[in-house]
Amino acid sequence: MNLEIDFIDETEKVKESEIAKIEKLLQFAAGKLNLQGEIELSITFVHNEQIQQINKEYREKDQPTDVISFALEELGEGELELVGEGLPRMLGDIVISIDKAEEQANDYGHSYMRELGFLSVHGFLHLLGYDHMTEEDEKVMFTLQKDILDEFGLQR
Repeated sequence: MNLEIDFIDETEKVKESEIAKIEKLLQFAAGKLNLQGEIELSITFVHNEQIQQINKEYREKDQPTDVISFALEELGEGELELVGEGLPRMLGDIVISIDKAEEQANDYGHSYMRELGFLSVHGFLHLLGYDHMTEEDEKVMFTLQKDILDEFGLQR
């Protein structure tokens, strides 16, 4: 398995060491989930103003949020699946508010790195089709992300 992550830091606040740790975390998660083949995704770090605009446009919620995922493998009504021989699996895009990550780390009493890791894994699982719309789905997703973070060493 080869996981390629394109990081874009629009805030210019995320350190190279933090990006490297997130990359290792998601590589670890991909291994734990036994993902196969060539896989690509992007993670963009933004401020609250940018994520609020995205949240308003795509979710009709005019407020900042912590993380938004855009899964490319989810097909909308009338969309056709694109299949290409030998092409990498394109999971999609994750957008993370650095402002929210800092705020929530303080609110929850854990490190900024733990919160950044949590938001990255949360977004990654959404790209893979996990959700928390029902109580049962929430239990599965939240247990999995907690296990990944704990085993990697980013406990609360």
